[in-house]
Amino acid sequence: MKLLISALEPSGNLHMEPILNALENYELFGIFDERFGEPLLPSRAFSIMGFVDAIPKIRLAKRTIKDMAKLSLHVDKVILIDSPAFNLPLAKAIKAINPYVKIIYYILPQVWAWKEKRVAKVEKYCDVLASILPFEEQFYNRAKYVGHPLLDEIPKYKEKYEETGYIAYLPGSRKSEIKKLMPIYKEVAKKINKNNILVIPPHFSSTEIKDIYGDIREFDISRDTYGTFLKSEFAFVCSGTATLEAALIGVPLVLAYKAKKLDAFIARMFVKLQHVGLANVIFDFAGIRPLHVELLQEEVTSENLMKEYVHMDRELYFENSQKLHAILKHGSKDEMVKLIKI
Repeated sequence: MKLLISALEPSGNLHMEPILNALENYELFGIFDERFGEPLLPSRAFSIMGFVDAIPKIRLAKRTIKDMAKLSLHVDKVILIDSPAFNLPLAKAIKAINPYVKIIYYILPQVWAWKEKRVAKVEKYCDVLASILPFEEQFYNRAKYVGHPLLDEIPKYKEKYEETGYIAYLPGSRKSEIKKLMPIYKEVAKKINKNNILVIPPHFSSTEIKDIYGDIREFDISRDTYGTFLKSEFAFVCSGTATLEAALIGVPLVLAYKAKKLDAFIARMFVKLQHVGLANVIFDFAGIRPLHVELLQEEVTSENLMKEYVHMDRELYFENSQKLHAILKHGSKDEMVKLIKI
């Protein structure tokens, strides 16, 4: 089976990996991480953060969409993963020259956050809408909840809350967000004075780390997010998938996020959510109170982070975090394999 993949984000590649491992006799084309084969372009070619960073990538995106549409003429199925700013124009371009190829959209555009008009485009150009959040069926007419990929990927969860003497720090996966949070995380680490573990994404080389993170002698370094969460009694986490990973594993966390001022301004104008963290968003749609505190922009100070660290009810947090498993039910791998094979 020949598959055209469009996975621009590191998270998209991570979520696709268990599915590919479960498939047999396939050949990949398109945009994906080089560890899966030889892509038309590697995912890292599109690494951006926010509205401002996206501007220089527009010309590359337009050229690549044309090339991907042509590639669709030689494959059996197309799988688009997240990244709607690229994947929706790609789906339109593919259907224009290859109307009968089956397009599966995995990890749907977050129309519950903003841009509801994308629903019509997704349903017009995509044949299968594979949702990883159960409440998305309220927004899409043809969405099928396939489960959440993290329930396939996380190997182990905490069985109870316990003090371990380890604190996890995750300042993000992109240079801009890391540089904003690291000075504050360093202040917090000095105040807490426990075993501090800094999680560094695997795509950063040793030569990049010094420039991005600065002096990190007060931290132990880890490349293993799940192992670090299991080991830690508390976590300071940048917004993103890592907040949901921490919540599912059961480690208490505080979300801290500082965007570029222009990006934050645009987000306030258009994003209609009350919460940033995925666990809190899921709880909100389920009618449950937020799981963890979120500190944004000017709120992100060492004093505010310390306040939440000192006063959080860890036992209550752990009890509430278990509700996530009941809401999400199961992983997405098995359902996605079925959809691809049909």
